[in-house]
Amino acid sequence: MPTRDDVIEALRSVEDPELGMDIVELGLLYDAEVQGPKVKVSYSLTSMGCPAGPLIQQNIEEVVRSMPGVEDVETELTWDPPWTPDKMSEDAKFILGFG
Repeated sequence: MPTRDDVIEALRSVEDPELGMDIVELGLLYDAEVQGPKVKVSYSLTSMGCPAGPLIQQNIEEVVRSMPGVEDVETELTWDPPWTPDKMSEDAKFILGFG
């Protein structure tokens, strides 16, 4: 079974195509819960109208489902709390000019 850290590490391969960075660095990944073979991922988007939303959700599901021991993936898109650039890693802020 993957751990929460394993799931977070795997999700570094999911990018927001508009910003060209992964959802972990961008702070869009809010939580990953591992309950046996089921994983629940809570995430947000940079904006409500983000056209990449469906693609990001699909990529999260594909990445997590491909992990050994995972049978079911639930994704939850949340706006609580709303995403802000403050949630980004220091590297992402620097690269995107929010430093």
